[in-house]
Amino acid sequence: MRPEPGHESSAPSVPGAASVAQAPDPGQAAGGGWKAVLTPEEIRRALSRIAHEILERTHGGEGVVLLGIPTRGVYLARRLAARIGEFEGTPAPYGSLDVTMHRDDLRLRPARALRRTEVPPEGVDGKTVVLVDDVLFSGRTVRAALDALNDLGRPRAVQLAVLVDRGHRELPIRADYVGKNLPTAHREVVRVHLTEIDGEDSVLLGEGDR
Repeated sequence: MRPEPGHESSAPSVPGAASVAQAPDPGQAAGGGWKAVLTPEEIRRALSRIAHEILERTHGGEGVVLLGIPTRGVYLARRLAARIGEFEGTPAPYGSLDVTMHRDDLRLRPARALRRTEVPPEGVDGKTVVLVDDVLFSGRTVRAALDALNDLGRPRAVQLAVLVDRGHRELPIRADYVGKNLPTAHREVVRVHLTEIDGEDSVLLGEGDR
């Protein structure tokens, strides 16, 4: 099987990261065929809306644990936890979930460095776990995350939050919370930039090499 495309195949991937792309320089982003589809303010509003939706669906966030899929999903999970804290007075527990050893393309690219899995002290048993990623494409990274989560315990329920859903699913996986549904051609590339690692917040759409 080929690796999950989309955000991780839009540029050379960092081993074990579900959503890493090389950020184009500002000149390329502005004039090299890249179109901004989400601004910093739009990303902020999208995360605030997702946080509200999580609280509404889980009756105030009771028993919720946010687990980000490295790399950018971890920072998005941290932001969502902080948003929930702003609304409820207490941040939601959050952590990270490495999916490296559960990817279905591991035999094709076995030399992968492991990323970090960090689970809040209360664990995941009996909790509502919200997996967080930046871009949902084929669904294969999320499938790997579900397998990785199974190694940690038995949640009461598992939900999925993504900043961008670009379609083209290869597995029957659907996000519960979506910042933006972005219709794309299969050849197009979605790049998510976050201030924590890219120095800016943006979502860009451009043409891929495929």
